[in-house]
Amino acid sequence: MKREINKLLFDIQQAAEDIEQFINNIDYSEFEKSNLIQAAVERKFEIIGEALNRIKRFDSEFIEKITDYRRIIGFRNIIAHGYDIIECEVIWAAAKKHLPILKQEVDEYINT
Repeated sequence: MKREINKLLFDIQQAAEDIEQFINNIDYSEFEKSNLIQAAVERKFEIIGEALNRIKRFDSEFIEKITDYRRIIGFRNIIAHGYDIIECEVIWAAAKKHLPILKQEVDEYINT
């Protein structure tokens, strides 16, 4: 695996760990009330999506190994450009349901 891809995977791993830390021990209602936590989680999702987009440019074969990478990149674009249509429930669901899958895959690639 190319060195640049490893760096980008590490960035994804770090952003995912940060999101987990931001929402650890809080429930949805606390998340919904905290603009600070919402903004932090959104920023880390932007980093994840941008890193995947860069991986796609570097290695079109490798990116296919990442589940739903197109949706994740699209999610990043919505957060960055459609800030006024983002729903809190969507960000929460992405962090709770979808992020663990991505994190597991990235962890496996980093450790191989």
